[in-house]
Amino acid sequence: MLSRIKTLAQNLSPRLLEIRRHIHSNPELSGQEYKTAAYVAGVLSSVGFHVEELVGKTGVVAELRSAGGNSHILVVRTDMDALPIQERTELDFTSRHPGVMHACGHDIHTTVGLGTAMILAELGIDFPGTTRFLFQPAEETAQGAHWMIRDGVMEGVSAIFSVHVWPSIPGGSVGIRYGALTAAADDLEIMIMGESGHGARPHEAVDAIWIASQVVTTLQQAISRTQNPLRPVVLTIGQIQGGRAPNVIADQVRMLGTVRSLHPETSAALPDWIEQIVAQVCKTYQARYEISYRRGVPSVQNHPALTQIVEAAATEAWGNEHVQILMEPSLGAEDFSLYLDHAPGMMFRLGVGFGDRLNHPLHHPQFEVNEDAIITGVVTMAYAAYKYWQAQR
Repeated sequence: MLSRIKTLAQNLSPRLLEIRRHIHSNPELSGQEYKTAAYVAGVLSSVGFHVEELVGKTGVVAELRSAGGNSHILVVRTDMDALPIQERTELDFTSRHPGVMHACGHDIHTTVGLGTAMILAELGIDFPGTTRFLFQPAEETAQGAHWMIRDGVMEGVSAIFSVHVWPSIPGGSVGIRYGALTAAADDLEIMIMGESGHGARPHEAVDAIWIASQVVTTLQQAISRTQNPLRPVVLTIGQIQGGRAPNVIADQVRMLGTVRSLHPETSAALPDWIEQIVAQVCKTYQARYEISYRRGVPSVQNHPALTQIVEAAATEAWGNEHVQILMEPSLGAEDFSLYLDHAPGMMFRLGVGFGDRLNHPLHHPQFEVNEDAIITGVVTMAYAAYKYWQAQR
């Protein structure tokens, strides 16, 4: 079966390259993927899929159903949105939309999803259940998974697979991570309220800017002394607003930041831990505070059995030398994690790096991918789906 999947993938290669380059040239921002979705739906319809559009606002769903009507469902999820970045590559198929670019590889993801659907349909096998293909919008804003789930795409699902490109892994290779793959990412807002006063008489005021600086410093120091170093936490204050004039002590400061963690237990405790520190600093210096801690997305936790299936599929397809077992997770975030509240899942890393040149990171205006990765991703995903269904028989 692997040989047949590889042959089908090679036969599809020119079409998949065309699909990827079309999507790359026509990027759309999160929640605005109308033309991308229509294009994806057209590709799926052309190979015989019944397609449901406008799922999760601009998402697309297609299914390969069992003739026996088995209720078991496997999901293959990919994402479609681009980033607000001005592309600075010299590709012949560079973005046609100023200020919008596929700088995170979602054009590759979408192509891998379409190629997987084409191959599984072409195999003509009556799998013991339904394979559902999700083409998700708005991953970059961490909204699309919420929208898709709200529209019922995870009802009755037994397992879910996904993929993300990775430029530090060479094209033609796959990265496998057991356990935590990405971090939980939450939004933090802290308001410090003091008392205004003359810049020459600080003792008569409560300096919100100085107290805010103490809050930032204390939080960073407390991470190193009170958090388990084997369970990393990253807290970044990325924006500070406060003050009205250079000779007036500020009475209010607003700080915005992001909080990242890998372990669910650590993530659950962080809001209270942050508030205790802020409260202590403000009490010491007679200031008041308000905190808004907004949960973003949890950590992607790859399911052991599903990870073994993908590792086996990749190893059989490409050999041990092209499969990397990743020892470290990423502190980036992925809303794929939201699906895992409804079913076990696994996301693998798809190498897109070039061996002979600089590989720019994700979200860089010169980010490029080694297009050899397309076939690697399609074969790995299709064969993993096949092996999953074989295990269900």
